Order: sequence, then C-alpha cells, then structure tokens
Amino acid sequence: MRLPAHTGLIGSLLLLSGIAAQVRVTASSSMLSMTAGAWAAEDVGDIDREVFHLALSAASCAVRSGDVTDVQTLTVIDYSLPSTKKRLWIFDLRERSLLYEELVAHGSGSGADLATAFSNDPDSHQSSLGLFRTDTSYVGKNGYSLRLHGLDEGFNDMAYERAIVMHGAAYVSDDAIRQQGRLGRSWGCPALRAGIARDVIDTVKGHGLVFAYYPDANWLKSSKYLGGCLASR
Repeated sequence: MRLPAHTGLIGSLLLLSGIAAQVRVTASSSMLSMTAGAWAAEDVGDIDREVFHLALSAASCAVRSGDVTDVQTLTVIDYSLPSTKKRLWIFDLRERSLLYEELVAHGSGSGADLATAFSNDPDSHQSSLGLFRTDTSYVGKNGYSLRLHGLDEGFNDMAYERAIVMHGAAYVSDDAIRQQGRLGRSWGCPALRAGIARDVIDTVKGHGLVFAYYPDANWLKSSKYLGGCLASR
C-alpha cells in the first residue's frame, strides 16, 4: 500500500465509518454495495484499496444521512497519483462493476504533474477534495460539461459557484504526456479525454457521486463523510 504516513489515520477512519461491516444501502428500490469487501479484486481495476474503502464509506454516509438519493455510480479520483497515470475510476454500484478507468487533469494551482495543493476558494485554480454530487449536463466554453455540487463543507462546497465541472479537454491525452511529461491542467476542473468525456458525463449525470482523494490530514479528520459520520448521528 502507498501512503504509509497516513495508514493509521485512514485505518481509524475506516473503523469509525463502519466500513469493516457488511453494509448495504437501499436507493430507488435497488441494493447498492457500499463495502469494498463485497467487491472482487478484478472488479475494481488498479485503484488503491484503501482509497476505494474511503470512497465507499463516504458514499454510504451521504446516503444514510439523506444528503443524496438515487445513487447509481461512484466516481473516484486519486490525486495522490501523478497526472500521467490513470487515476479516475467510475463504478456502477448496482451492478458492482468498473465502467471506466481514465486519465484526469487537476487544477493549474494544485501542481504540475503531481497535485499537492487543494482549495475551495474562487480564483485559486486549484482542485478540491471531498464528495460531490453530479448534476445536469450543459454545453459551455469547454463544450459538453457536467455540473458538480460539492457536499463537503469547507472543502468543496464552493464548487458550483467556482464553475468546477467535468468536461473534456485536448490537453488530457497520451500525446500531451509524451510532449510535456504530464497532462495539461485545468482551472480546478476534473478534465477528461475529449473522446470519452461525453460518454462519461452521460453515464454519471444526475445520479452519481464523485469522491476526490488526497492524503490531506485536515480533510481526512474533518470531513463529515469520513470519520465523523457515525459520531454525528
């Protein structure tokens, strides 16, 4: 496992969130698998299992708390990985299957190849951490795009006002990596390959959650969807 400096903290969060138990959540009369243990290794791709645990834990908390309903997909972004790696995964929670494993760009204010700085502030051009709810699609200056609502207070709840959206971009490609050793960067949006963006957006819009991860100690301790979920209810 990566992230040895945070292993103890993450382990505590998983225990507090009840992730070790077999939990299933009902949404739209379908049973959603919300524990990593219920997923076979071949069904999750190359995602770090601890990150997957945390993402499922956060999604489960959001559903149990009533903050979201009708959740069908979970998108996980692991910003601890370099931009040259596929670090975005989209899971179908009903079918318990991996739908996409893709490249994704981070904000120009967050770093070059590696993202190390995150913000909720307007004009920071930094990516934000935490849990988002997918909303509607639209066509804007970046083409076909997906609105996101940040659910993590103090960490990403300004996403809608900041116009942090999912969209396609020419600078997200293997060619960009070959030419400059990393992906291009957005103004904080999780930008995708242009050729796959529409399909991804149509898959997750309106009934999905997005979990953006980085081993940031403050966020891991403070997010209401992680260690504090059971304690606050």
